[in-house]
Amino acid sequence: MSAEGDDEYVLTLVLQVGKTERPGQTDALETAARAVLAILADERSAGTGEWAEAMRAWQDARIRKVVRRARGAEWRRAAALPGITVTSQLPTAAAAGDAPAVDVAGAGQAAEEGRQGLHPGEAPVGTGAGAAVPAEVRVFPPVPLDEVPKELAKLQVTGTDLEDAEAPGEPAGGVPVLWVNPGLEMSTGKTMAQVGHAAHLAWMVLPEVARKTWVEDGFRLAVRTASAAQWKQLVRSGLPVVQDAGFTEVEPGSRTVVADHPALRR
Repeated sequence: MSAEGDDEYVLTLVLQVGKTERPGQTDALETAARAVLAILADERSAGTGEWAEAMRAWQDARIRKVVRRARGAEWRRAAALPGITVTSQLPTAAAAGDAPAVDVAGAGQAAEEGRQGLHPGEAPVGTGAGAAVPAEVRVFPPVPLDEVPKELAKLQVTGTDLEDAEAPGEPAGGVPVLWVNPGLEMSTGKTMAQVGHAAHLAWMVLPEVARKTWVEDGFRLAVRTASAAQWKQLVRSGLPVVQDAGFTEVEPGSRTVVADHPALRR
């Protein structure tokens, strides 16, 4: 155990991945980024909220995030822990006006119990390519590294690689875009953590009015891989850029994602 006040905190994201049915890559990435924003904006993360102290301790150090995967009973056990579940919707469902759901239930309640109503700041319709099933990500409040609940600690970290059924189209105008470095090879899980970092960095520097607007818009965003020429311009633009510590998959100092929010270009 680390000395008091010196604990390194980690925020865990869990992606539901079925044995045969899986979400698309872009859908999973966008849902993970929105899940990070959902917990940052949640009232329990601010002031005297039940997660506020842990959120402050986490953000005062490295904003470390770990992505795991679960299915079946593993997912149900994870969903019973305090957290927020963000569920995307496929583009076809979105056209019919279906709304996504965010579960803000506390301990002891399954994710399904929170999907009947919507919560301020919940995730919007996905903007990525179509997939067999919508992405579902649960985000948990940060805890010290040696206090990760056993229901999460035993879930696998590596080996999560998804594909899009078709290439995602151009992002809609005015939508924040998280641009992924085209020169890096990262697993889906690694990229989910990186776009989560990018969304987090954007949130930290946005003015309050822009944050409020993003919340009201359901944290609408897109994740796309930049072209080589775009990437060169993006890293010189002054926009928030994620520089990875290099613990897994990429070299230390690698620039992985740039957060391009319209409010940061004004």
